[in-house]
Amino acid sequence: MKRIFALALAAQVWAAHGHAQVLSERGFVDGRAFLFPQTTPTDTTRAVGDLLIREELFLKPTNWLQLAGGADLRANSHDQVDERWRLDWKDRRVLRPPLSLRRLTATVTLGPFAVDIGKQFIRWGRADVTYPTDRFAPRDYITVIDPELLGVTGIRPSIQIGSESFEAVWLPELTPSRLPLLEQRWTFLPSEAAALDIIDRGSRIGSTPQYGARWRHTGGRLESALSYFDGTNHLPNVNAVVDPVKSALEILRVYPRIRMYGADAAIPTSEVTLKLEAAYVTSPPRATEEYLLYVVEAERQVGEWLLDAGYAGDVVTRRAPFTGEPFAPDRGLARALIARAAYTIDPRRTMAIEGAIRQTGNGVYLRAEYSSAIGRYWRVTVSGVELNGEDDDFLGQYRRNSHAVVALRFSF
Repeated sequence: MKRIFALALAAQVWAAHGHAQVLSERGFVDGRAFLFPQTTPTDTTRAVGDLLIREELFLKPTNWLQLAGGADLRANSHDQVDERWRLDWKDRRVLRPPLSLRRLTATVTLGPFAVDIGKQFIRWGRADVTYPTDRFAPRDYITVIDPELLGVTGIRPSIQIGSESFEAVWLPELTPSRLPLLEQRWTFLPSEAAALDIIDRGSRIGSTPQYGARWRHTGGRLESALSYFDGTNHLPNVNAVVDPVKSALEILRVYPRIRMYGADAAIPTSEVTLKLEAAYVTSPPRATEEYLLYVVEAERQVGEWLLDAGYAGDVVTRRAPFTGEPFAPDRGLARALIARAAYTIDPRRTMAIEGAIRQTGNGVYLRAEYSSAIGRYWRVTVSGVELNGEDDDFLGQYRRNSHAVVALRFSF
C-alpha cells in the first residue's frame, strides 16, 4: 500500500509539470473560537482556539485516471494537537496530528467499472443525524457533538449497470475513531472518580482486515440499498478499572469484532420524502452486545426551507458479558426524536437549527447556526449548542458543555 501511495504521488508531480491544464485545487484557512460558559470537574478551560489549513489537489491526466490528494495543517490552544512534527497518514494517534495526509486516492474508470485505491472517504449512510450503516466512516470525536470524518486506507471497486450499482471495500487495517481526550471536558467521569489519577493503558486494536459490500438501486419511485460489513468496530468498548493502591483509574480501549447487515431507502411522495436506514450489528466472537439501530425520517422542501423530522431507535438483541462500557455516539442519539430545519435567506446567507430529545426527556441536544459570506473568499459562521439532561444519559452527561462557536474561513 505504501508503494501505491508513492506511485500516486509521483504521478501527481508528473502531471502537475507536464499536464498543468488538468490540475485543479481548492483549500481554506479556518479559525474557530469555542466558548464554554461552564467548567467541568476535569476541565476548567472556557475558551479554546482552533486553526485548520486544508489544501486539496485534483489531477486528471487521462480520461480513465483521476488522482486526488489533500493535507491538513493544524494548531490548537488546548493541547488537542500533537507537538511532534511529522507527516501523519494513518490518523491513529490519540491527539490530532499537526500535519496529516487527509487523503491520497487514485481512481481508475473503465466504462461502467471503477476502482478507488488509497486513502479515501467511504459514506454509506443516508440519514441526517445518525448513520447506522456507516461502518467505514470513523470520525474525530475530540469534540463529541461536532465530529469530523476521517479517511480510511484501502481499495474500493464498483460497477454501474443501468440503475443498479455494486461496490466492494477492502481495508488492510482498522482506522479507529479519535476519542475525547481523557483529561478534557468531553470525557465524562463519575463524580467518585474525580479525585483519582487517570492512567491511559492504550488501545487494543486487532490486525484483521475489514471488508464489505453494497448494492444500490436508483431511479423510479424508490431508491434503496443493501450493505454488509465484516471487521472491527471503529468505536471501542472502554474498560475502566480502579486501582486502590495507586488511587488511579486505569483506562483501556478495546475494539471488538463485529458484522453489520444494513439497508436504507428513500421513498418520494407528493408531500414528503421518507428516508429509512437500519443496521443489525452482531458480534461473532461474542465480544460485545448485539443490536438493531434504525432511523426513520420525513423530509419536505417548503420554499426556501428544508424540513426534516424523525425518530432514531435501537433494540438490543443480546447482552454480552461485561467487556467495558461502549463509547457509541452513533447510538447516543437512539430512542430520541430528531429534527432539522435549514433556511436559505439568500445566495450568501443561510441559517439552520437541529435537535434531538430523548423519548424519556432525560437528554436534550439543540444547535442553531447562522452563516454569511463576506466578499468572494470570506465566510463567518456563528453557532450555539445547548445540552441538557441526566448523568445517566449520553446527551445529559455533557450538560456542562453547552457552548458557542465563532468561525472565520478564508477559501482559496
